[in-house]
Amino acid sequence: MKNLLNYQTSEYDCGPVSILNGIRYLFDREEIYPDIVKFIMLYCMDTYNEHGELCKRGTSAAAVHYMSNWLNHFSETRNFPIHCDYIKEDEVVIAPGSKIWTALENGGAVVLRLSLECWHYVLLTGIDGEDRILLFDPYYEEIDDPELDDEYKTEEIEFLHHMPKRANRSISVCRMNRTAIDYYQMGEFSDREALIMYRTRPECRKHTTEPVSI
Repeated sequence: MKNLLNYQTSEYDCGPVSILNGIRYLFDREEIYPDIVKFIMLYCMDTYNEHGELCKRGTSAAAVHYMSNWLNHFSETRNFPIHCDYIKEDEVVIAPGSKIWTALENGGAVVLRLSLECWHYVLLTGIDGEDRILLFDPYYEEIDDPELDDEYKTEEIEFLHHMPKRANRSISVCRMNRTAIDYYQMGEFSDREALIMYRTRPECRKHTTEPVSI
């Protein structure tokens, strides 16, 4: 059985929650090793804020890159059918033929860093028509909240409620690709990073990253 996707517990754990949501999206609950959950939480939230407080600047790009390598090694040693690719800078675009677009077309999931007042991780799970992306934002918001930020009130951002195992937002591709840092925009290329996650065919796992549609 597939799990519902999770929301973050604090202001800082969007990184590990989004990586875990990628695992939840790609695999049934019964397939997921508990040590995957343990080590994702252990290795993320690795930063310090300006007051020297651990975890309070969230998860670094280095930690996400490390998790890509860790999950690939776990795949090889534990026969767990996953393959990850860490990409950054000008590779991180959302357009037909791009690495992210190809992953979503082929049943993969993508942990993406973008702006939501500060740098924030979400999970991309699909393409919505020709010009929108389905994603799960782990930062819980309610559309009818009178204190909801005005930045959400645009046709480029749509709240979804009918697919809790896949997505809670549909976002305009044009908006996401902008180099500004308004809500759900990726910013300058120098700031961009993404973790692409595929479920692979177990019989060819060590030789190819051929994805499986789900």
